[in-house]
Amino acid sequence: MTEKEIILTPEGLNNLEQELENLKIVKRREVAERIKQAIDFGDISENSEYEDAKNEQAFIEGRILTLEKMLRNVRVIEYTDSDSNIVHLGAKITLQDLENNEEFEYTLVGSAEADPMKNKISNESPVGKAIIGKNRGEVVEVNVPAGKIKYKILTIV
Repeated sequence: MTEKEIILTPEGLNNLEQELENLKIVKRREVAERIKQAIDFGDISENSEYEDAKNEQAFIEGRILTLEKMLRNVRVIEYTDSDSNIVHLGAKITLQDLENNEEFEYTLVGSAEADPMKNKISNESPVGKAIIGKNRGEVVEVNVPAGKIKYKILTIV
């Protein structure tokens, strides 16, 4: 079975590589020390510190495997200034809600890098799907549970 390609910006790739390095070098060592200390407390059959540390170890090892798999299938998006007339992955876009004149600024990224709290939306999200490939000045309709929202693409950087 072919694994899904993971699309990242250069910044997103750097963040994943740093997280992986931190997990392997720092977190593994910290949790190993916690397990050692918990074992020193004696009977591990009823030792909550030991159980917590083992659970954290399992989580860390799972996350390491996930990150390594993602990094094997990564494609870093590169773009040039000539792309700035069309919405593309990695672009910063300003949208205007045509109903209430509110403006929103987003960066369009792959799903692995999406973080709505940092205004990074996925190309697989309803808004991302609606705007990708569109030009500055175009109006797009986005289907949402409450109906349809119309956005005008104001800027693409």
